[in-house]
Amino acid sequence: MSAQILQGVRVLDLTNVLAGPFATLHLALMGAEVIKIERPGSGDLARQLGTLVEFNQQGMGTSFLAQNANKKSVTLNTKSPEGKEIFKKLAADADVLVENFRPGVMDRLGLGYDVLKEINPKLVYCAISGFGQTGPDAKKPAYDQIIQGLSGEMAVNGDERLNPLRAGFPVCDTVGGLNAAFAIMAALYHCERTGEGQFIDIAMLDSIMPLMGWVAANLLMAGREPVPMGNDNFTAAPSGVFRTADGYINIAANKQEQWESVCDILGVPELKTDERFEKRDTRKHNRKQLTPLLEAKLTQRGTKEWVELLNAHGVPSGAILSLAEALAQPQVKHRETLKDVEVEGIGSIPLFNLTAKFSATPGDITAPPPRLSAHTEEVLAGIGMTADEVAELKANNVI
Repeated sequence: MSAQILQGVRVLDLTNVLAGPFATLHLALMGAEVIKIERPGSGDLARQLGTLVEFNQQGMGTSFLAQNANKKSVTLNTKSPEGKEIFKKLAADADVLVENFRPGVMDRLGLGYDVLKEINPKLVYCAISGFGQTGPDAKKPAYDQIIQGLSGEMAVNGDERLNPLRAGFPVCDTVGGLNAAFAIMAALYHCERTGEGQFIDIAMLDSIMPLMGWVAANLLMAGREPVPMGNDNFTAAPSGVFRTADGYINIAANKQEQWESVCDILGVPELKTDERFEKRDTRKHNRKQLTPLLEAKLTQRGTKEWVELLNAHGVPSGAILSLAEALAQPQVKHRETLKDVEVEGIGSIPLFNLTAKFSATPGDITAPPPRLSAHTEEVLAGIGMTADEVAELKANNVI
């Protein structure tokens, strides 16, 4: 197998649940050695989260399994004097540290960035939190649901019948994790060129807002408040969800020539010169009049037939799949988005692989999510601790 792009990079991962583990998962999939520092006895809360009770009881909940492939698990009580010293030794040899505690927690432990950078000036220290390390809301607790509401994301979803509307997955957590991974990669590049580590402050609130760029730009630059439009795309018409004979179809005729092709394919060429629909902006304004005219034709055939016909003529279209159908579709299988991974005591499970395809340094799942403390002895031996010393630490509940 080719060398991976982060091979030789050591990451101390103190994160829990989702945003932080999602960031370090991407580093692990690119070949970094990610050492997950967990609380003795319980570990990451995600170990108890998931729909399969028997997995939760093993400390291997589905939420944990989804985010922690390729990582090593070390249990360490960082509140104990011995635990602090061990942690400092680990930090001295690390390239990256990632944590998602509330601001100030690591400082109170005596393990904040100001302490660790004296031990390791090259350390890239990334702190992920709901609101960031500074500002009037910095100390407030935050979950994805809270950030979805405070970011305006929920306000732009839904329609006149259902608004505000939460996204169906923890989008703020996951984009916060991606933002952190992106920033860590940039900081590692800077460190390679200069030998200088640094502190990275990632806020979930900051991370999600730029994703609403076009919607926010209309408000910030044009003073135009977003109007919840459900499944319609505010930038064009016809662009959204339409009924067919056996379900629904997504059509995105965002260009004028695509609109004209839709008219020809559906057998309504007269709409091309109808003053209500002839030009892009008037079509958008009159979309509620346009949709039933199109659906009168679309409901005469099934979704699959329309998708093939529209795509063949350069009009982007697609079926609206269930999650199960989406995960099983041939394109997803071809791209190897999922990989079957054998987990001891559980069996073979499908996990998401690295979706960035590197030609020279491909990422991959090379190890299953770890059992709690599975690598404690290995990692401590790596910093020179003997078996007797490890046994004493275990007896004293340090590990």
